[in-house]
Parts: sequence; structure tokens; C-alpha cells
Amino acid sequence: MKIFCTVEFEKIFKRLAKKNAYRDLEKEIIDYFFAEHIDLAGGKRIGGHPENPYIKKRLSGSGGYRTYFYIIVKEDNLYLMFLHPKTGPDGSPNITDNAKTELLKNLISDLKTGRVLSVRMDENKQKLVFKNMK
Repeated sequence: MKIFCTVEFEKIFKRLAKKNAYRDLEKEIIDYFFAEHIDLAGGKRIGGHPENPYIKKRLSGSGGYRTYFYIIVKEDNLYLMFLHPKTGPDGSPNITDNAKTELLKNLISDLKTGRVLSVRMDENKQKLVFKNMK
């Protein structure tokens, strides 16, 4: 599966990853999204068509992180849209339904304009690498 993200996701990730409170964030993302098989049943489906699910995934237990992503199965693409920690200095409760809808609208707009980034692991499989698709 090819993994992409929105510019907003990259900004949030980089801001959080700098903080000691979220030092495990990058490993959590790599362990889940870059595993041989992504367990889609492990996330909560919050919308979308069966072939294109919109999923919220809990990483690192109940106090960890929430990631919101959309999958286009036919193209074998996964789009990371939003991320937030549940605890720590930037912790927040789950986002509203309106915010979830807005994330999907923004993704569709970003796809139309080519404003998405590819996401891969570095050679050592320790770090995420973001690359502009333009």
C-alpha cells in the first residue's frame, strides 16, 4: 500500500515529534502504517464507502494518539489526514463530526490540486520521509 499525507498532517507530525512528551510518535506510525499488513479492523470506521473507508485509528492505547485516514482500495493508496495526541501538553479530546467532514473535504481538494505528500521510511526504517508530489 502506498502512503500519502496532507500538508497539515506533516506539520502536526513534525511539531509533535519535536516534543519529548511525544518521542514515541514516529515509531508508533511506522509500526502501524508500515507493517506488512495494516489491520483495518483495528480502527474505527467513521464513514466512506466500503471500498474507500474513512478510519480513525488509536495508536499507543487509550491515552496515545488518534490518526484519521482515508483509503482508496482500488488504487491501493492510504491518505493520512490528521493526528492528535490524547494526553500531554498538546493533548485534546476527539475531534467533532464537523471537523472530520472538513478533513475529508480538504483531502479531496488537496488530491485535485496535487497538494499531497508521499510518506515512506528512511533506509534504516527508523524515520519518516515526506516528499512533495509536485
